[in-house]
Amino acid sequence: MTRKLILLFLAGILVSCVPGGETVSEMPLEEGEHVWGGLVKDGSRMPFRPGFERALTENLDNQGQALLLTDKGRYVWSDKPFTFSVKDNAVVITEASGEVRTGKVGESLADAYGFASREFFPADGTLPPAEFFESPQYNTWIELMYDQNQEGVLKYAEGILKNGLPPGIIMIDDTWQEDYGKWDFNPARFRDPKAMVDRLHRMGFKVMLWICPFVSMDQYLICNEINSFKGFLLSGEDGAKSWEEASLPYPVRWWNGTSAVLDLSNERSMDWFRSRLDYLVESYGIDGFKFDAGDYVYYPSDAFSKGGLSGNEQCSLFATLGLEYPYNEYRAGWQMAGKPLVQRLHDKAHSWEDLGKLIPEMLAENILGYCFSCPDMVGGGSFATFLAGEVDQDLIVRSAQCHALMTMMQFSLAPWRVLDKEHYAAVLKAVRMREDLMPLIMSLAADAAATGAPIMRPLEYVFPHQGYGDVKDQFMLGDSLMVAPMVTPGFERKVSLPEGVWTADDGTVYEAPSGGMTVSVTVPLDRIPHFRLN
Repeated sequence: MTRKLILLFLAGILVSCVPGGETVSEMPLEEGEHVWGGLVKDGSRMPFRPGFERALTENLDNQGQALLLTDKGRYVWSDKPFTFSVKDNAVVITEASGEVRTGKVGESLADAYGFASREFFPADGTLPPAEFFESPQYNTWIELMYDQNQEGVLKYAEGILKNGLPPGIIMIDDTWQEDYGKWDFNPARFRDPKAMVDRLHRMGFKVMLWICPFVSMDQYLICNEINSFKGFLLSGEDGAKSWEEASLPYPVRWWNGTSAVLDLSNERSMDWFRSRLDYLVESYGIDGFKFDAGDYVYYPSDAFSKGGLSGNEQCSLFATLGLEYPYNEYRAGWQMAGKPLVQRLHDKAHSWEDLGKLIPEMLAENILGYCFSCPDMVGGGSFATFLAGEVDQDLIVRSAQCHALMTMMQFSLAPWRVLDKEHYAAVLKAVRMREDLMPLIMSLAADAAATGAPIMRPLEYVFPHQGYGDVKDQFMLGDSLMVAPMVTPGFERKVSLPEGVWTADDGTVYEAPSGGMTVSVTVPLDRIPHFRLN
């Protein structure tokens, strides 16, 4: 027996081969045992209650893994999606298309995560560029929407510096290009893109461009080139029964219309896509790319691909491109944890409800192994909510404060444009506080790259079996800094403090007894409550 097999045996791993969803695997649960994992979009529902059910084939706009973890050191893992349901005394796995491994490797959520990280998605050892962490990121989407243009981009960048924010990574969003698949600057909107990029570099910015795997079907010459090597997902509309027989691109409906989509299982499609990205790097000095779309739903199950891959597998292939460009960002991911990929939460609305989802979803990303994560955009990234021109100034401040002490921070809506003096000063103070805590954030990021340890941690992860599994409006940065931002309207909140001596940001010292304590804190507009464990 090999060493690896011996370790798996000692870990209590059960292997079930479950083709076609015909067999069922069960992992027993003790009374009061709680379950996390699966899809980031379910973060606000973690830990799952009995009755919860999810098909992991439905990777809901964000990152996912076929991974479940419990606070009693148990795990479930598969290389392929499965459907699971939580019962009173078991997790039941059904409709799995590959082998399912279950085991008990300790007594805590941290034990289960640590084993899974080392065994199934070991840390790559590479850290994304420091700029992702050290400064806020800036995305031009909310300010320019579908009118990305050279003057607007430069005005946005100048506004950042003029209003006291530091330079960082600037992402130029959708419509900078001539067309989907025609990946070059639209000359009607960008008269001299090389000069623009050079100027942004001199101002201290790195420059990324939005990109997607779609090709407009009216781009005849491009489509003809890609069709020559059967580089799209293909349709059976002409009666074809296989990829070999098929020749027509599959028309895929997405949020900007209907397009052909690259079949990333065809190595020539990947080569074609890579050549376009390399052209942008070499011709204009572009630093990297925001890889959008790539969701499993854009690879329909009735389409033909060269590799016969599922939508989730195509999603993973899309992510491999980002590994070739260190300045990358993704919103959709499948089984790509432990890699130096920057992962962003799905677009959030400008609402208190969506602000309340930031912490649990960021924590879900971390305990699924996607540690280099970004909480979407300050104030929300769903442009429809800003079209009326009305904003909640308190919400923007509280959103910025929530972002400021997370792994990454990203602006899109220009806060200096919509906030009064008092509210904007509170945003600037949050950015300065982030700068003060940057040594801690960078040390945790380096540790995540080396060991896979999460940067942001649920309280249950750090303080197991003390009743903190349902705390969803606080998080730990590492093991000693508790962050409890305001995520609801108002100026007061309750904070759960586990046993120990805690020093708050305002200097107050709390001595939490065995069993912990709950304290009420006043939170003026410019405060981010955080507590250091002495």
